[in-house]
Amino acid sequence: MEQALPRLLGNDAQAPCVDGRSRRYVNLDYAASTPVMADVWEAVEAFVPMYSSVHRGTGFKSQVATEAYESARGDVAAFVGARSSDDVVFVRNTTEAINVLSASLPEGARVLSTPVEHHANMLPWRRHDVDLLPFTRSPRGLLDVAEQRLRSGRYNLLAVTGASNVTGEVWPVAELARIAHRYGTKLFVDAAQLAPHRAIDMAASGIDLLAFSGHKLYAPFGAGALVGRLGAGSPLLHGGGAIKLVTVDDITWADAPERYEAGSPNVIGVVALAAACRRLREVGMDAVAAHERRLATRLWSGLVTVPGLQTLSLWPGAPDRVGVATFNLDGHRDEHLATMLSAEYAIGVRHGCFCAHPLMTRLLSVPDATAERLHAELKAGGSPEMPGAVRASIGLGTTAADVDALVDALYEIVQRGARHAVAA
Repeated sequence: MEQALPRLLGNDAQAPCVDGRSRRYVNLDYAASTPVMADVWEAVEAFVPMYSSVHRGTGFKSQVATEAYESARGDVAAFVGARSSDDVVFVRNTTEAINVLSASLPEGARVLSTPVEHHANMLPWRRHDVDLLPFTRSPRGLLDVAEQRLRSGRYNLLAVTGASNVTGEVWPVAELARIAHRYGTKLFVDAAQLAPHRAIDMAASGIDLLAFSGHKLYAPFGAGALVGRLGAGSPLLHGGGAIKLVTVDDITWADAPERYEAGSPNVIGVVALAAACRRLREVGMDAVAAHERRLATRLWSGLVTVPGLQTLSLWPGAPDRVGVATFNLDGHRDEHLATMLSAEYAIGVRHGCFCAHPLMTRLLSVPDATAERLHAELKAGGSPEMPGAVRASIGLGTTAADVDALVDALYEIVQRGARHAVAA
């Protein structure tokens, strides 16, 4: 018997609109942060009375908290299909996870990545020798250029997204892993946008290292995970919990995962993340993907019928995409359009460049001269009008009515414009 999808808190929330009426809030901003899963909230409430310090406390509550924290590693590992030898390091989010991984790489490491990445999977690698693949127009093109580049030079790590947070394309990570391993390179996958929407099996697909965030997995309590074999690299944070012994002039670091978890951990966040992983495994990520594919198809099909609306895509006709749609509407700046949707229709979307400036510059065909001017103005302390787009994204709580509400609102905006003065 197929399990019901998890219930999310706040799906019946009301939002005030500029006409004085309240409407049910239509959440189409899942790619930024997801609502709280009811099962996660219940797990947190059950654990909170037993919250305590972890690892070195002998009191009863400390032992309970330590068991909850350590057993969570198994829940996370099972959710992503990790190998028995993989470490699970708890962090705040994907951004911190990637910074932890970057700091752990040896000096002189060479990293190969792409210009498509979220800034979290771009900026931390700049402390190393990093090369970028060119933009491609298809998954096949990506695989071809990746093999060409990996064949030509020795790289320690290939770092790619699992699914684009701007356009939704799911990347061919198993094929990339095979190519990377052929040339002695490990594959790291930023799974922030992949983990909530598709099943992941690190062992079967050959992913060596992976990171994701609880706040995109219906557990927004400030925890994420870095999974894979970290070894004895340099930890990003130096402090208590990450060491075996400290003298006045030397340090003996702990083994992974503790080596990379200095300071008092976010135990409640980890309990929440583990609860989300358990519940999603119970439901089955294939069921989640099937539900979201139906809604995503409805979303994409509806948007392309709106007069004057242009959608953005990296790989037109890509075989698989998570439920993300990024678009612009003739005559409306992205910020103004997003504000209208919120103020007049209680529809929550996101606007801007989605922490992916090189990709958005490409997708919006921003001329080099314009990009250089914006860069110079910002460096000089100015506030130039930035290019951008609107992003609608779906998740477990999205309904067909939510998708239709967005498409209908866009039709109204095309026909009537703003019904009220809305500050953007």
